Amino acid sequence: MNKTQRIILAVIAAVAFALIMRGLFALGLHGLYSVMTVTFLLGLPFGVGFLTVYLCKTETIAYSAAAFFIPFIPIFIFFIITLCLKIEGMACWLMIMPIFLIMAGLGGITARHFKLKKWNKNKGFVYVVLLLPFFLAPIEKMIGAIPGTYQAYTEIDIRASKDQIWKNVTRVRAIDQKQDSAAFTRFLGFPRPIKAELDKEAVGGKRKAIFDKGLVFDEVVTAYKPLQSMTFTIHANPYDIPSTTMDKHIVVGGDFFDVLNGTYQLEQVDPHHCKLRLFSTFKLSTTFNFYAGIWASWIMKDIQQNILKVIKERSESADVPIASLHQ
Repeated sequence: MNKTQRIILAVIAAVAFALIMRGLFALGLHGLYSVMTVTFLLGLPFGVGFLTVYLCKTETIAYSAAAFFIPFIPIFIFFIITLCLKIEGMACWLMIMPIFLIMAGLGGITARHFKLKKWNKNKGFVYVVLLLPFFLAPIEKMIGAIPGTYQAYTEIDIRASKDQIWKNVTRVRAIDQKQDSAAFTRFLGFPRPIKAELDKEAVGGKRKAIFDKGLVFDEVVTAYKPLQSMTFTIHANPYDIPSTTMDKHIVVGGDFFDVLNGTYQLEQVDPHHCKLRLFSTFKLSTTFNFYAGIWASWIMKDIQQNILKVIKERSESADVPIASLHQ
């Protein structure tokens, strides 16, 4: 068997391993396994990288760079298969891809070292690498996720009166797709904001933030100071969100991610210049909040900054009528 044939065999075996591991972890097996664990996040790609390089001819991985990058092939194939079969969503894959590629490369480097040291006659080490995640996962599940709360903070400068700005804060008229500047969340496939409705400008007021693809946030005003601040709780019923809208692992209000509340603050800087702040509190319940928190923060900030830009554009526009609000 020549080098090319061995690489093809190695890639097929690695993809098969990835699919089997993904399937078993998705089954849960009485709650012992889950794809939303550090064990899966690190163990699957490392095993893929190790198996790929282990099955290649030694001359194929003569250089460490080859051992690091060859495992990218089965990772990308696994990526395409799970997307086509709708096992995973694009957003989830884009978030975990950096870790998957790095861990697959490290698995390949480890296997190369293993082969060059002539330890490959000891098959037991291979089994340990491939099967270790199945023994570690139950331990991780016993430890459990430690929920953590985080805050996403955004602000923008607006050259308009507080009256003009506040009118666009409390109620957001329909947002045209051309006004949507949230490139990052659009790239991830998140729903885009459509409008926000408020029944009364006071504590207890009910607000609806409506996004496309059937996503609706039910909000209740918990603190209100006219032309100064508004705080509201945020609730999304994951069972009302169409399954095609968001990946189940990142759906708002689901088992792993939820947005708790939001606050607008308006500060007068000078007679013609204000600063508008929007910050939200969200909760993560995973065993890898250290990584998920980075992505969740980027997503929330992108969504918030998009809304602030819409408010700024409308408030500064000459054709926006001034609300009859008084301080």
